[in-house]
Amino acid sequence: RASKEGVTPEEIADFYHEEFVKTFNNMNFEYDEYAKTSDSYHEELVQKYFLTLKENGYIFEQELPQDYCESCEEFLSDREIIGECPICHGESAGDQCEECLASLNSSEVLNKRCKKCNSKTIMKDNKHLYFKLTAFKEDLQKLIDDNKNKWRKNALGEAQKYLDMGLVDRAATRQIDWGVKVPVDGYEDKRIYVWIEAVFGYLTTGNHVAELRNIDFDQFMAADNKNLVTYYIHGKDNIPFHTTIFPALIKGLKNNYRLPDYIVSSAYIVLNNEKMSKSKGNLITVNELLETFTSDTLRFYFTMNGPETKDTSCSIEEIIQDHNKFLVGVLGNFVNRNLSFVLKKFNGEIKKSEIDAKIKKTTEEVYDKVGSLIEKGELKSAINQVFEYISFGNKYYDERQPWIQAKENLDEFNITTYNCVYMMANIANLIYPFMPDASLKLIKQLNLDKPVWEEIILDDDLKLETVELLFNKID
Repeated sequence: RASKEGVTPEEIADFYHEEFVKTFNNMNFEYDEYAKTSDSYHEELVQKYFLTLKENGYIFEQELPQDYCESCEEFLSDREIIGECPICHGESAGDQCEECLASLNSSEVLNKRCKKCNSKTIMKDNKHLYFKLTAFKEDLQKLIDDNKNKWRKNALGEAQKYLDMGLVDRAATRQIDWGVKVPVDGYEDKRIYVWIEAVFGYLTTGNHVAELRNIDFDQFMAADNKNLVTYYIHGKDNIPFHTTIFPALIKGLKNNYRLPDYIVSSAYIVLNNEKMSKSKGNLITVNELLETFTSDTLRFYFTMNGPETKDTSCSIEEIIQDHNKFLVGVLGNFVNRNLSFVLKKFNGEIKKSEIDAKIKKTTEEVYDKVGSLIEKGELKSAINQVFEYISFGNKYYDERQPWIQAKENLDEFNITTYNCVYMMANIANLIYPFMPDASLKLIKQLNLDKPVWEEIILDDDLKLETVELLFNKID
């Protein structure tokens, strides 16, 4: 791509890095560090890890025939090859089919051509360093077996399929002039293969953050650290790199680091039941969606309808429908009709009352349920539990009929209102991981402190100053 656009690979990488940073910031993502593999600390630590693998006997030299383009006069990496998948016969890169997602060795791909010039490739001997992936079959099988209740089904299926197809030792160097240099004499014209150095980014970035915080990274990442839980979140096309490649590299380092605890591998989001692509003209980016919708609306929609187990089709119409149904009609309705009535009829004054035992028990339980689901990476189920709780609040409000109580029994009205506000305060906590802007807006209206993951217990009268809609209806 860089050669086509007449720029350097670094310029392409920097451009997309900034695009991702912009997207993450616009979507209110929080992270300790969003790193680049061109950062100097990454390169230095990757080279150190590479030498450790070599010293431990897992990097070896081999001269083998490699795909070569006579027109471009260069050896081709897997990703620089296009051809036909031997399994589904769809279009395939040199290491993975674009259609069926099967992981392949470039020697298996049929009718290979150079991705740059479309010329047929030939085979030519080339010397490379290889990673002894085959040495870790038993370790990787044990990892799969130990995590059958943690990893998503697609991760388990792809990981097992990858093993059953037979592991092969993988080239650890590639014939290019950019990337992380190979710290081995005689390999000055090659670079460490991206499938090694990119996944090592988890360790290099973590190590960098640990250094900034004066944390011993080796102790932090230790397999027996009871305070550590690791999550690896990615699309389904990257499953083998997280379930097979990365764990094997960790084992190869022999430093007792924790292997992946949770593999959170998502399927794809498609638009109007079609795979998005620039060539089809149906690609829509998050930043383009943000021109129409708030970040909270998008966070809610893509969590509620996330492709956790299979590809999910979305449309602008469906986003609007779910926004109006759930954010306006369920959450917004519960908050606004309560608070607006109190502000209008009672000058925003809410009297302290007893919290109903059933409501308190339900509130305590929903924290446990939602927290457990989030910890397991089951975000769709988690947000559904939150909205069941909000619907429970709406049902309580309807059954108690506070608009009648306000006229006939003020004590009962105060009980109803105080219980509803108690639920709202806890709803603000519960929605924070999903919709932080709405959470903070609600907290401000209730004059509460910042959100925390524990039950909020009201212990005094409350005074509302203003009431603002959490979400506006979209027509």
